[in-house]
Amino acid sequence: FRKYIGGSPTNIACGTARLGLRSGLITRVGDEHMGRFIREQLVREGVDVRGVATDPARLTALVILGIRDREQFPLIFYRADCADMALCEDDIDESLISEARAVLATGTHLSHPRTEAAVIKALELARKHGARTALDIDYRPNLWGLAGHGDGESRFVESAAVTARLQGTLHRFDLIVGTEEEFHIAGGTTDTVAALRAVRAVSDATLVCKRGAAGAVAFTGAIPDTLDAGEAGPGFPIEVFNVLGAGDGFFSGLMKGWLDGEPWPRALEYANACGALAVSRHGCTPAYPSLAELEFFLKRGVVRPDLRNDAELEQVHWATNRHRRTGGDWSTMRVFAFDHRMQLEDLPGYTPARGGAFKELCLRAALQVQAGRAGYGILCDNRIGRDALHAASGTGLWIGRPAEWPGSRPLALEPELGLDCGGLEGWARENVVKVLCFCHPDDDEGTRAAQEETVKRLWEAARRNDLEFLLEIIPSKVGPVDNETTATLIRQFYAAGVYPDWWKLEPMTEPVAWRKAIAAIEAHDPHTRGIVVLGLDAPEAELAESFAVAAGFPLVRGFAVGRTIFGAVARAWLEGDLADEEAVNEMARRYARLCGLWDKARASARVAA
Repeated sequence: FRKYIGGSPTNIACGTARLGLRSGLITRVGDEHMGRFIREQLVREGVDVRGVATDPARLTALVILGIRDREQFPLIFYRADCADMALCEDDIDESLISEARAVLATGTHLSHPRTEAAVIKALELARKHGARTALDIDYRPNLWGLAGHGDGESRFVESAAVTARLQGTLHRFDLIVGTEEEFHIAGGTTDTVAALRAVRAVSDATLVCKRGAAGAVAFTGAIPDTLDAGEAGPGFPIEVFNVLGAGDGFFSGLMKGWLDGEPWPRALEYANACGALAVSRHGCTPAYPSLAELEFFLKRGVVRPDLRNDAELEQVHWATNRHRRTGGDWSTMRVFAFDHRMQLEDLPGYTPARGGAFKELCLRAALQVQAGRAGYGILCDNRIGRDALHAASGTGLWIGRPAEWPGSRPLALEPELGLDCGGLEGWARENVVKVLCFCHPDDDEGTRAAQEETVKRLWEAARRNDLEFLLEIIPSKVGPVDNETTATLIRQFYAAGVYPDWWKLEPMTEPVAWRKAIAAIEAHDPHTRGIVVLGLDAPEAELAESFAVAAGFPLVRGFAVGRTIFGAVARAWLEGDLADEEAVNEMARRYARLCGLWDKARASARVAA
């Protein structure tokens, strides 16, 4: 089971935002967790939510989709008296409409007098302020009361009443888009050419008819005798996995081309590509491409028809959309790492309860320094630090969570993950999967293969669960290191098919070593989140020196340091020599000093540049 935002207007708002257009949404959501989820995700997607009202009396609309096979996609609509269908004229804000270049409506909202009145008001205001107007016919017979709850998959039921309602509105649009079946209901006949001509009789809009695997055609004037005579864009021979939301992806690409002033064949190429990417993946909005991904796909073309299994394409999709999953600005990373387990367990006075309580103090120190600002984070485990880990959720901190069994070599994982790493299913979306691997280019073939297999298995599981992944490598604990060591390991992990979102690397004293490591990353993944520098319990002065070197490289986002901050404090607190507040304040002082050292080093590097 996966939970996504959805509905045609919502999908298109997100799809166009991903393609670089400024988009907003007018709808209603309930005053509950689903409604908040939708609002929060829209913000992550870059959608303006000024037009999203909260309805205190109704629940958020819900749809359940099944994927049975290539042809069957059963749907159940939970939309009886839902918030979305309570949209009314009062929800239409003229100031918001006045900022828009185009207003797009969907046919579902023409099915009820109250929502229809809201749509018409929005369209009239669009005309008043010189905006273009577009319609996605989006015909769902059961939402018009023409099919039962169990027939949500039905796409066409003839109805003279629906045809009359639609034809009374079609003159208001500059662009009308639908499948052949949707033009059948709009035109009142199952002859597609005749239906298009019936629509043309009441509207001067450009008509775009979607033809499934045959692509789509646009008609700007009189309707010819055959669909093939319309303007067309190239199609893409791909394997269908899930058709739901494909039309909204199509319309997103079409809007991009239309509003950018592209000729119809080019706009249809955008649309067909976005529809192909959507239909090949699970879900709706999460399947839509970023602009970088669309450009990559159009330049490179189809390598294999099952696009969701195209590793290169999926990496671009993930890397250019992942910020929409978690939000946050992580261009600077000041991370207090207290995910240590073995080091804490070895201290006198440690018990699991005392260890957990101490990690809550660590979190308090981190929040004290963060003070609600961006660019701060923690590394915290679930075995000892569970209460601190859960309390950190929603604070705005970046949260990394370790997966490795402490000190293991060959690498082993925490037992709670299970052999298939299925335990990740229960992790919070904002948790970043962190794994530490003690490895070296001189490792024997068996050790290297075993460790790479474990890392790859964990990385794949993280992707399946929409979790970002941080790979920490420490070669100095295994063998001697030089300026090539880290770069060689990075290339080895990429060759094994592992594409970390984050790298956590040992401090390197020579700029040439950093340059080689960064070149190895950027050669394989130009969209990586970046690098954080680890501390290895180094004294503050030594860390300051390493920061001064690392900060000269923009891909190094910051640090993730632990024992330098908490080591001495933990020992004193566990032995009863420090009270809680003293421990928190001392760790906050040390953490704040390191943050200052990093910020100073970065500022100096920028001046030098």
